Amino acid sequence: MMRKMTQILDVPFDALTMKEAVEKAKSFLFDGKQHYICTPNPEIVMEAQQDKELMRILREADLVVPDGIGVVWASRYSEILLTERVAGYDLTQQLLREIAGTQETVYFFGGAPGVAVAAAKRMKKVYPELKIIGGHHGYFDDEEEKKIIADIKRLSPSILLVGLGAPKQEKWISAHLQEVGVKVAIGIGGSFDVMAGNVKRAPKIFRKLGLEWFYRLATQPSRWRRMLRLPKFALTVLRKKKQR
Repeated sequence: MMRKMTQILDVPFDALTMKEAVEKAKSFLFDGKQHYICTPNPEIVMEAQQDKELMRILREADLVVPDGIGVVWASRYSEILLTERVAGYDLTQQLLREIAGTQETVYFFGGAPGVAVAAAKRMKKVYPELKIIGGHHGYFDDEEEKKIIADIKRLSPSILLVGLGAPKQEKWISAHLQEVGVKVAIGIGGSFDVMAGNVKRAPKIFRKLGLEWFYRLATQPSRWRRMLRLPKFALTVLRKKKQR
């Protein structure tokens, strides 16, 4: 089936609702191929403007969902409208819920030492029938990386969650997907910290109003430099529209 897509500053996005994105991700588990899912927000879209390797990876991904209300807003200036934000954290949670109680398995890779383990423990409480078969933190040298790759390959999880931060996680998945042999790999940013309970998500009202970025800035003021990319993203989108 042909993908319905829109382009935001040359980054392709699948025009899907959350429900449709979950179904699409689930279908990847049964087609005998390998897939990777990307969840870019405006920061990553801006990063891809300078980083050709990241842009290539985003353009080759099997599913690209808008993890940021800014991306949804920007789609109004493209041919196909994105109807809703599909947050990577929520997509991952729904996918974990769907595979709990099935034969599908998951591996947690990333975060600071101890975070992936804590995240796995909490997720086992939320989804008691979920099969989490392994994990490793995101701090490693070349030698340790070889062991991690061998571990994932040996355990052969259905889904590999990679929380190394963007664009490192996207580049890692692109470089090692074939080698580790998983069905689906997803770059999930800092989601392990949220799963572990170390970082609180924005209250539902902030998420509903598209103000999660504001909540993050208010609770983590050190992010202000990164947040400068948001107005830059909006201005770039508007400037490109004028050039058409």
